[in-house]
Amino acid sequence: RTPERRKGAAKMDDATLLAGLTPAQQATIQTMETFHWHLKFVRRPLFKTPIPVLFNREGRYVVVNEDGTIDENPTLKLRD
Repeated sequence: RTPERRKGAAKMDDATLLAGLTPAQQATIQTMETFHWHLKFVRRPLFKTPIPVLFNREGRYVVVNEDGTIDENPTLKLRD
């Protein structure tokens, strides 16, 4: 098993996280942030559209699709 690499990673700033997202995704994220959702990370699968993941205070998460719609039941697997 390889050592954990995520612990020492510096938090990325919002501009870096938003880079490469569609205007529709950026608009949805901005709207969601007014409702206390926070863009935690963006998955960037090879040769696919970036997948922004937002969390709320209770730890619930949603995915913002390429067209700006919100997927409240994503099939995204998160590590513990």
